[in-house]
Amino acid sequence: MKENLKTLQEKITSTWQLLDIDEQKQEMQQLEQDMQAEGFWNDTEKATAISKRHEELKTEIDTWQSLKEEVEGLLSLAEELDVSPDKEIETEIETKTGALEKQFEKLEFILLFDGKHDKDSALVTIQAGSGGTEAQDWAEMLERMILRFVEKKGWKATLLDETRGAEAGIKSATIEVEGRYAFGHLKSEHGTHRLVRISPFDAEGMRHTSFASIEVIPEMASAETIVIDPKELRVDTFMSGGKGGQSVNTTYSAVRIVHLPTGITVQCQNERSQIQNRETAMKVLQAKLQKVQEEKEEEERLKLRGEHKSPEWGNQIRNYVLHPYHLVKDVRTKHETADDVRVLNGEIDDFIEAYLRWLKSDIK
Repeated sequence: MKENLKTLQEKITSTWQLLDIDEQKQEMQQLEQDMQAEGFWNDTEKATAISKRHEELKTEIDTWQSLKEEVEGLLSLAEELDVSPDKEIETEIETKTGALEKQFEKLEFILLFDGKHDKDSALVTIQAGSGGTEAQDWAEMLERMILRFVEKKGWKATLLDETRGAEAGIKSATIEVEGRYAFGHLKSEHGTHRLVRISPFDAEGMRHTSFASIEVIPEMASAETIVIDPKELRVDTFMSGGKGGQSVNTTYSAVRIVHLPTGITVQCQNERSQIQNRETAMKVLQAKLQKVQEEKEEEERLKLRGEHKSPEWGNQIRNYVLHPYHLVKDVRTKHETADDVRVLNGEIDDFIEAYLRWLKSDIK
Protein backbone atom coordinates (compact mmCIF):
# COMPACT_ATOMS: atom_id res chain seq x y z
CA MET A 1 0.00 0.00 0.00
CA LYS A 2 2.68 2.48 1.08
CA GLU A 3 4.85 1.46 -1.85
CA ASN A 4 1.99 2.18 -4.27
CA LEU A 5 1.58 5.63 -2.76
CA LYS A 6 5.30 6.36 -3.03
CA THR A 7 5.31 5.25 -6.66
CA LEU A 8 2.31 7.47 -7.36
CA GLN A 9 3.99 10.37 -5.59
CA GLU A 10 7.10 9.94 -7.77
CA LYS A 11 4.96 9.89 -10.93
CA ILE A 12 3.17 13.07 -9.86
CA THR A 13 6.47 14.80 -9.09
CA SER A 14 7.86 13.81 -12.49
CA THR A 15 4.72 14.99 -14.29
CA TRP A 16 4.72 18.21 -12.26
CA GLN A 17 8.19 18.98 -13.62
CA LEU A 18 7.31 17.99 -17.19
CA LEU A 19 4.31 20.31 -17.17
CA ASP A 20 6.34 23.14 -15.58
CA ILE A 21 3.65 23.67 -12.93
CA ASP A 22 5.92 25.95 -10.89
CA GLU A 23 6.48 28.16 -13.95
CA GLN A 24 2.75 28.13 -14.59
CA LYS A 25 2.20 29.36 -11.02
CA GLN A 26 4.53 32.29 -11.65
CA GLU A 27 2.70 33.11 -14.89
CA MET A 28 -0.65 32.96 -13.09
CA GLN A 29 0.59 35.32 -10.37
CA GLN A 30 1.78 37.78 -13.02
CA LEU A 31 -1.60 37.61 -14.76
CA GLU A 32 -3.32 38.29 -11.44
CA GLN A 33 -1.23 41.44 -11.04
CA ASP A 34 -2.15 42.50 -14.58
CA MET A 35 -5.85 41.92 -13.84
CA GLN A 36 -5.68 44.13 -10.76
CA ALA A 37 -4.01 46.99 -12.64
CA GLU A 38 -5.97 50.19 -13.17
CA GLY A 39 -7.64 50.40 -16.59
CA PHE A 40 -7.33 46.64 -17.15
CA TRP A 41 -10.68 46.47 -18.94
CA ASN A 42 -10.00 49.46 -21.21
CA ASP A 43 -8.85 46.99 -23.87
CA THR A 44 -11.69 44.45 -23.69
CA GLU A 45 -10.20 41.97 -26.17
CA LYS A 46 -6.83 41.84 -24.41
CA ALA A 47 -8.45 41.72 -20.96
CA THR A 48 -10.69 38.83 -21.99
CA ALA A 49 -7.71 36.87 -23.33
CA ILE A 50 -5.75 37.44 -20.11
CA SER A 51 -8.73 36.42 -17.94
CA LYS A 52 -9.25 33.29 -20.01
CA ARG A 53 -5.57 32.33 -19.78
CA HIS A 54 -5.63 32.89 -16.02
CA GLU A 55 -8.67 30.64 -15.61
CA GLU A 56 -7.08 27.88 -17.71
CA LEU A 57 -3.87 28.00 -15.67
CA LYS A 58 -5.76 28.07 -12.37
CA THR A 59 -7.82 25.01 -13.32
CA GLU A 60 -4.75 23.02 -14.33
CA ILE A 61 -2.66 24.06 -11.33
CA ASP A 62 -5.47 23.46 -8.81
CA THR A 63 -6.10 19.99 -10.24
CA TRP A 64 -2.47 18.86 -9.91
CA GLN A 65 -2.01 20.64 -6.55
CA SER A 66 -5.06 18.87 -5.12
CA LEU A 67 -3.88 15.46 -6.37
CA LYS A 68 -0.37 16.05 -4.99
CA GLU A 69 -1.68 17.06 -1.56
CA GLU A 70 -4.10 14.12 -1.36
CA VAL A 71 -1.33 11.62 -2.08
CA GLU A 72 0.98 13.28 0.46
CA GLY A 73 -1.80 13.19 3.06
CA LEU A 74 -2.49 9.49 2.47
CA LEU A 75 1.22 8.67 2.57
CA SER A 76 1.55 10.45 5.91
CA LEU A 77 -1.45 8.53 7.24
CA ALA A 78 -0.01 5.24 5.97
CA GLU A 79 3.25 5.91 7.82
CA GLU A 80 1.30 6.48 11.04
CA LEU A 81 -0.20 3.02 10.64
CA ASP A 82 3.31 1.57 11.00
CA VAL A 83 3.15 2.76 14.61
CA SER A 84 -0.57 2.18 15.31
CA PRO A 85 -2.06 -0.40 12.91
CA ASP A 86 -5.78 -0.02 12.11
CA LYS A 87 -7.36 -2.40 9.61
CA GLU A 88 -10.33 -0.11 8.86
CA ILE A 89 -8.14 2.91 8.10
CA GLU A 90 -5.81 0.71 6.03
CA THR A 91 -8.74 -0.45 3.87
CA GLU A 92 -9.87 3.16 3.41
CA ILE A 93 -6.37 4.19 2.33
CA GLU A 94 -6.21 1.36 -0.20
CA THR A 95 -9.56 2.41 -1.68
CA LYS A 96 -8.54 6.06 -1.94
CA THR A 97 -5.15 5.10 -3.40
CA GLY A 98 -6.85 3.14 -6.18
CA ALA A 99 -9.10 6.11 -6.96
CA LEU A 100 -6.13 8.50 -7.05
CA GLU A 101 -4.19 6.17 -9.34
CA LYS A 102 -7.10 6.20 -11.79
CA GLN A 103 -7.33 9.98 -11.55
CA PHE A 104 -3.62 10.28 -12.32
CA GLU A 105 -3.90 7.98 -15.35
CA LYS A 106 -6.67 10.21 -16.68
CA LEU A 107 -4.66 13.39 -16.08
CA GLU A 108 -1.47 11.83 -17.48
CA PHE A 109 -3.14 11.91 -20.91
CA ILE A 110 -2.16 15.59 -21.09
CA LEU A 111 1.50 14.56 -21.51
CA LEU A 112 0.66 13.39 -25.02
CA PHE A 113 0.12 17.02 -26.00
CA ASP A 114 3.72 17.96 -26.67
CA GLY A 115 3.36 19.45 -30.15
CA LYS A 116 4.39 23.04 -30.83
CA HIS A 117 0.80 24.29 -31.06
CA ASP A 118 -1.09 21.64 -29.08
CA LYS A 119 -2.10 24.12 -26.36
CA ASP A 120 -3.55 26.57 -28.87
CA SER A 121 -7.12 27.11 -29.97
CA ALA A 122 -8.06 25.71 -33.37
CA LEU A 123 -9.65 26.66 -36.68
CA VAL A 124 -11.67 23.80 -38.17
CA THR A 125 -12.83 23.81 -41.79
CA ILE A 126 -15.22 21.13 -43.04
CA GLN A 127 -15.61 20.65 -46.79
CA ALA A 128 -18.04 18.36 -48.63
CA GLY A 129 -16.49 16.13 -51.27
CA SER A 130 -17.96 15.35 -54.67
CA GLY A 131 -21.36 13.73 -54.58
CA GLY A 132 -23.80 16.59 -54.25
CA THR A 133 -26.47 16.38 -51.56
CA GLU A 134 -25.20 13.09 -50.13
CA ALA A 135 -21.70 14.49 -49.50
CA GLN A 136 -23.10 17.77 -48.19
CA ASP A 137 -25.27 15.93 -45.69
CA TRP A 138 -22.19 13.97 -44.57
CA ALA A 139 -20.27 17.24 -44.13
CA GLU A 140 -23.04 18.55 -41.87
CA MET A 141 -22.94 15.33 -39.83
CA LEU A 142 -19.21 15.88 -39.28
CA GLU A 143 -19.85 19.52 -38.36
CA ARG A 144 -22.34 18.35 -35.74
CA MET A 145 -19.86 15.76 -34.45
CA ILE A 146 -17.17 18.41 -33.95
CA LEU A 147 -19.58 20.86 -32.31
CA ARG A 148 -20.87 18.19 -29.93
CA PHE A 149 -17.30 17.27 -28.99
CA VAL A 150 -16.43 20.92 -28.35
CA GLU A 151 -19.56 21.35 -26.25
CA LYS A 152 -18.67 18.33 -24.10
CA LYS A 153 -15.21 19.80 -23.49
CA GLY A 154 -16.71 23.09 -22.35
CA TRP A 155 -14.88 25.03 -25.05
CA LYS A 156 -16.27 27.91 -27.09
CA ALA A 157 -17.22 27.31 -30.75
CA THR A 158 -17.86 30.20 -33.14
CA LEU A 159 -19.18 29.55 -36.63
CA LEU A 160 -17.15 31.93 -38.81
CA ASP A 161 -18.54 30.87 -42.16
CA GLU A 162 -21.03 28.34 -43.49
CA THR A 163 -22.26 27.66 -47.01
CA ARG A 164 -25.46 25.62 -47.06
CA GLY A 165 -26.27 22.99 -49.66
CA ALA A 166 -29.13 23.56 -52.10
CA GLU A 167 -31.25 20.70 -50.72
CA ALA A 168 -29.61 19.66 -47.46
CA GLY A 169 -26.35 19.70 -45.58
CA ILE A 170 -23.45 22.09 -46.04
CA LYS A 171 -20.90 22.68 -48.77
CA SER A 172 -18.39 24.05 -46.27
CA ALA A 173 -18.08 25.53 -42.80
CA THR A 174 -15.31 27.14 -40.75
CA ILE A 175 -15.43 26.98 -36.95
CA GLU A 176 -13.22 28.75 -34.44
CA VAL A 177 -12.70 26.54 -31.38
CA GLU A 178 -11.35 28.39 -28.34
CA GLY A 179 -10.00 26.24 -25.54
CA ARG A 180 -6.76 25.04 -23.97
CA TYR A 181 -5.40 22.07 -25.95
CA ALA A 182 -8.15 22.46 -28.57
CA PHE A 183 -5.71 21.98 -31.45
CA GLY A 184 -3.98 19.12 -29.66
CA HIS A 185 -7.28 17.26 -29.48
CA LEU A 186 -8.73 18.13 -32.86
CA LYS A 187 -5.62 17.63 -35.02
CA SER A 188 -6.51 13.92 -35.08
CA GLU A 189 -9.55 14.81 -37.22
CA HIS A 190 -7.51 16.48 -39.98
CA GLY A 191 -8.00 14.58 -43.23
CA THR A 192 -10.64 12.88 -45.35
CA HIS A 193 -13.56 11.07 -43.70
CA ARG A 194 -15.41 8.34 -45.63
CA LEU A 195 -19.04 7.36 -45.02
CA VAL A 196 -20.84 4.23 -46.24
CA ARG A 197 -24.61 4.06 -45.65
CA ILE A 198 -28.05 3.66 -47.18
CA SER A 199 -28.73 7.10 -48.57
CA PRO A 200 -31.81 8.89 -47.18
CA PHE A 201 -31.88 10.83 -50.44
CA ASP A 202 -32.09 7.75 -52.69
CA ALA A 203 -35.67 6.62 -53.42
CA GLU A 204 -34.39 3.13 -54.24
CA GLY A 205 -32.58 2.82 -50.90
CA MET A 206 -29.19 2.16 -52.47
CA ARG A 207 -25.92 2.14 -50.52
CA HIS A 208 -23.75 5.20 -51.10
CA THR A 209 -20.16 6.14 -50.29
CA SER A 210 -19.50 9.79 -49.45
CA PHE A 211 -16.42 11.81 -48.64
CA ALA A 212 -15.83 15.02 -46.70
CA SER A 213 -12.63 16.62 -45.48
CA ILE A 214 -11.76 18.29 -42.21
CA GLU A 215 -8.89 20.76 -42.02
CA VAL A 216 -7.59 21.63 -38.55
CA ILE A 217 -5.02 24.37 -38.02
CA PRO A 218 -3.86 26.07 -34.81
CA GLU A 219 -5.00 29.59 -34.13
CA MET A 220 -1.73 31.46 -33.86
CA ALA A 221 -1.02 34.18 -31.33
CA SER A 222 -0.55 37.62 -32.86
CA ALA A 223 3.20 37.51 -32.26
CA GLU A 224 3.52 34.26 -34.22
CA THR A 225 1.57 35.16 -37.34
CA ILE A 226 3.42 36.00 -40.52
CA VAL A 227 3.24 39.37 -42.24
CA ILE A 228 1.17 39.45 -45.44
CA ASP A 229 1.76 41.97 -48.20
CA PRO A 230 -1.62 43.63 -49.00
CA LYS A 231 -0.61 43.60 -52.69
CA GLU A 232 -0.78 39.79 -52.61
CA LEU A 233 -4.45 39.82 -51.62
CA ARG A 234 -7.71 40.02 -53.53
CA VAL A 235 -10.63 41.01 -51.32
CA ASP A 236 -14.23 40.46 -52.43
CA THR A 237 -17.37 41.45 -50.56
CA PHE A 238 -20.79 39.92 -50.97
CA MET A 239 -24.13 39.55 -49.22
CA SER A 240 -24.09 37.10 -46.37
CA GLY A 241 -25.85 33.80 -47.00
CA GLY A 242 -25.90 32.94 -43.32
CA LYS A 243 -28.75 32.93 -40.87
CA GLY A 244 -30.81 36.07 -40.67
CA GLY A 245 -30.74 39.02 -38.35
CA GLN A 246 -30.96 42.71 -38.94
CA SER A 247 -28.80 43.82 -41.89
CA VAL A 248 -27.02 40.45 -42.15
CA ASN A 249 -28.54 39.42 -45.49
CA THR A 250 -29.16 42.91 -46.87
CA THR A 251 -25.67 44.44 -46.92
CA TYR A 252 -22.35 43.43 -48.44
CA SER A 253 -20.91 42.43 -45.06
CA ALA A 254 -19.43 39.05 -46.00
CA VAL A 255 -15.75 39.03 -46.99
CA ARG A 256 -13.71 36.66 -49.14
CA ILE A 257 -9.91 37.00 -49.24
CA VAL A 258 -7.72 35.25 -51.81
CA HIS A 259 -3.97 35.00 -51.24
CA LEU A 260 -2.77 35.22 -54.84
CA PRO A 261 0.69 33.54 -54.51
CA THR A 262 -0.75 30.38 -52.92
CA GLY A 263 -4.37 30.46 -54.07
CA ILE A 264 -5.56 30.00 -50.47
CA THR A 265 -9.08 31.38 -50.10
CA VAL A 266 -10.86 32.21 -46.86
CA GLN A 267 -14.16 33.89 -46.18
CA CYS A 268 -16.19 35.04 -43.22
CA GLN A 269 -19.83 36.09 -42.98
CA ASN A 270 -20.54 35.51 -39.31
CA GLU A 271 -20.32 39.14 -38.20
CA ARG A 272 -22.68 41.93 -39.25
CA SER A 273 -19.81 44.32 -39.88
CA GLN A 274 -17.66 44.02 -43.01
CA ILE A 275 -14.68 45.26 -40.98
CA GLN A 276 -15.13 42.52 -38.37
CA ASN A 277 -15.52 39.86 -41.05
CA ARG A 278 -12.37 41.07 -42.76
CA GLU A 279 -10.37 40.97 -39.51
CA THR A 280 -11.56 37.42 -38.80
CA ALA A 281 -10.83 36.29 -42.37
CA MET A 282 -7.32 37.73 -42.14
CA LYS A 283 -6.75 35.85 -38.88
CA VAL A 284 -7.76 32.58 -40.55
CA LEU A 285 -5.58 33.32 -43.59
CA GLN A 286 -2.54 34.07 -41.42
CA ALA A 287 -3.01 30.81 -39.54
CA LYS A 288 -3.25 28.84 -42.80
CA LEU A 289 -0.16 30.48 -44.28
CA GLN A 290 1.76 29.89 -41.05
CA LYS A 291 0.79 26.22 -41.16
CA VAL A 292 1.92 25.93 -44.81
CA GLN A 293 5.26 27.52 -43.94
CA GLU A 294 5.83 25.17 -41.00
CA GLU A 295 4.95 22.13 -43.12
CA LYS A 296 7.48 23.21 -45.76
CA GLU A 297 10.16 23.63 -43.10
CA GLU A 298 9.40 20.18 -41.66
CA GLU A 299 9.48 18.66 -45.16
CA GLU A 300 12.93 20.13 -45.74
CA ARG A 301 14.18 18.78 -42.41
CA LEU A 302 12.95 15.30 -43.29
CA LYS A 303 14.64 15.48 -46.71
CA LEU A 304 17.95 16.41 -45.09
CA ARG A 305 17.61 13.43 -42.75
CA GLY A 306 16.76 11.15 -45.65
CA GLU A 307 13.34 10.34 -44.13
CA HIS A 308 11.03 12.28 -46.39
CA LYS A 309 7.46 11.03 -46.32
CA SER A 310 4.45 12.24 -48.26
CA PRO A 311 2.23 14.56 -46.25
CA GLU A 312 -1.02 13.05 -44.96
CA TRP A 313 -3.22 16.06 -45.64
CA GLY A 314 -6.16 15.05 -47.77
CA ASN A 315 -5.67 11.31 -47.37
CA GLN A 316 -8.48 9.15 -46.07
CA ILE A 317 -8.07 8.81 -42.30
CA ARG A 318 -11.27 7.20 -41.07
CA ASN A 319 -14.12 5.04 -42.34
CA TYR A 320 -17.66 5.24 -40.99
CA VAL A 321 -19.70 2.24 -42.11
CA LEU A 322 -23.41 2.39 -41.19
CA HIS A 323 -24.52 -0.39 -43.57
CA PRO A 324 -24.49 -3.40 -43.93
CA TYR A 325 -22.82 -3.40 -40.49
CA HIS A 326 -21.81 -0.74 -37.99
CA LEU A 327 -18.13 0.16 -37.69
CA VAL A 328 -16.02 3.26 -37.32
CA LYS A 329 -12.34 2.52 -37.95
CA ASP A 330 -9.34 4.81 -38.09
CA VAL A 331 -7.09 3.89 -41.01
CA ARG A 332 -3.92 5.11 -39.27
CA THR A 333 -4.25 3.75 -35.74
CA LYS A 334 -6.56 0.81 -36.51
CA HIS A 335 -8.67 1.87 -33.52
CA GLU A 336 -12.30 0.92 -34.10
CA THR A 337 -15.74 0.76 -32.52
CA ALA A 338 -19.14 -0.56 -33.53
CA ASP A 339 -20.91 2.30 -31.72
CA ASP A 340 -21.16 4.72 -34.64
CA VAL A 341 -23.99 6.65 -32.97
CA ARG A 342 -21.78 7.51 -30.02
CA VAL A 343 -18.94 8.66 -32.31
CA LEU A 344 -21.17 10.84 -34.48
CA ASN A 345 -22.55 12.34 -31.29
CA GLY A 346 -19.10 13.75 -30.48
CA GLU A 347 -17.65 10.92 -28.37
CA ILE A 348 -14.29 10.80 -30.17
CA ASP A 349 -11.90 10.86 -27.18
CA ASP A 350 -10.82 7.24 -27.75
CA PHE A 351 -9.88 8.01 -31.38
CA ILE A 352 -7.98 11.11 -30.26
CA GLU A 353 -5.99 9.21 -27.63
CA ALA A 354 -5.23 6.39 -30.07
CA TYR A 355 -3.97 8.96 -32.62
CA LEU A 356 -1.73 10.73 -30.10
CA ARG A 357 -0.24 7.44 -28.94
CA TRP A 358 0.23 6.44 -32.58
CA LEU A 359 2.22 9.63 -33.16
CA LYS A 360 4.40 8.76 -30.18
CA SER A 361 4.97 5.21 -31.40
CA ASP A 362 6.55 6.50 -34.65
CA ILE A 363 5.16 3.60 -36.70
CA LYS A 364 3.64 5.85 -39.35
